[in-house]
Amino acid sequence: MYEKVVSRNPGEREFHQAVFEVMQSVGPIAEERSDYAQWSILQRICEPERQIIFRVPWVADDGKVEINRGFRVEFNSALGPFKGGLRFHPSVNLSIIKFLGFEQVFKNALTGMPIGGGKGGADFDPKGRSDGEVMRFCQSFMTELYRHVGEYTDVPAGDIGVGGREIGYLFGQYKRITNRYESGVITGKGLTWGGSQVRTEATGYGTVFFVEQMLQARGEHLEGKRVVVSGAGNVAIYAVEKAQALGAVVVAVSDSGGYVVDEAGIDLELLKEIKEVERGRLTEYVERRSGATHVTDGCIWDVPCDIALPCATQNELDESAAKTLAANGVTLVAEGANMPSTPAAVQLFQAAGVLFAPGKASNAGGVATSALEMQQNASRDSWHFDETEARLQEIMSEIHDTCLATSDHYGAPGNYVVGANLAGYVRVADAMVALGVI
Repeated sequence: MYEKVVSRNPGEREFHQAVFEVMQSVGPIAEERSDYAQWSILQRICEPERQIIFRVPWVADDGKVEINRGFRVEFNSALGPFKGGLRFHPSVNLSIIKFLGFEQVFKNALTGMPIGGGKGGADFDPKGRSDGEVMRFCQSFMTELYRHVGEYTDVPAGDIGVGGREIGYLFGQYKRITNRYESGVITGKGLTWGGSQVRTEATGYGTVFFVEQMLQARGEHLEGKRVVVSGAGNVAIYAVEKAQALGAVVVAVSDSGGYVVDEAGIDLELLKEIKEVERGRLTEYVERRSGATHVTDGCIWDVPCDIALPCATQNELDESAAKTLAANGVTLVAEGANMPSTPAAVQLFQAAGVLFAPGKASNAGGVATSALEMQQNASRDSWHFDETEARLQEIMSEIHDTCLATSDHYGAPGNYVVGANLAGYVRVADAMVALGVI
């Protein structure tokens, strides 16, 4: 089956990797649910319902016309409208969008919310671009995308390179073209125009909530644990915030220019000021924080820690880094990004007895809160921060317990990868059987 997917999707190595990971887990279902084979569930679940690729022309500040490529892969809508973020980054291609969309199907299923899976983006880099350039790009992007999305069809959100600024420009163009204030068409909106409390914090907070559940399952807590977080974007910053709030000591973060080690604990307010307000680099953190060091060679995973939270991008943590972490005594790794650990790294962690949480479970807090935003939009309501955070914490706890129970049921106790894959797969598969051949 895997070889067939590879032959039908040549050259798409990120997508192949995501499919292979799920296919490694689904064997135990074959005997229990023989009807899935009759319905060709595995073949159908690996084939997107729709793949959209389009040209995005826009005008730079110097008057030159620039051209980018836009994508939206609507993977599976058995559980509800397609739901998944938009990524603006030079590395974006069809393989990456398909891998993200495939992962999103199972992640969204794990939340228990009525949402299907999809993903989109463009090979546009907002870094170094003026607000005007970003606005013109977003308007051009939405001029094509608007015909494929809607609150009952496909609901995008943010991802790498797409924050509150970009969401605002995208929604504004959708509103302009359609003449409808359809709040539920996109999530991650500003709080004053239909957004949800905790959405900004949700992925990072959710990852840490999941870690706390993993620790509690074996009688431990985050307090006093030494934590390393890769990345310095939205997910990483709020993972740092919640980990510190629960008593952990976060000693390192990173960006594309290297990583910072701060043995006294990362100064969260300074990190936020540099990254969220000034859109600066971590070198500035060291200039303004005595005792911190900036490292440009080596790898952030060289820093000894109890808990590692990869929150940057796919395949950032390879087998070599995993060996270093394990040798330095790491006891738990939870993915805040999408598939940041290579298959070899995951196998090494599991063989070494390191607790490992796959991103489709541990970083599901972002999309879960997006679904809560959709719920508030549908009822023309707005919830307080504490209420939304409590609901997020409850969802992450339920995901954790579901993964653990599913792994036990299928003979792989404590294996969160198997638990997450099978729990999500069964929920989607059952819906596909119920809806017939579509």
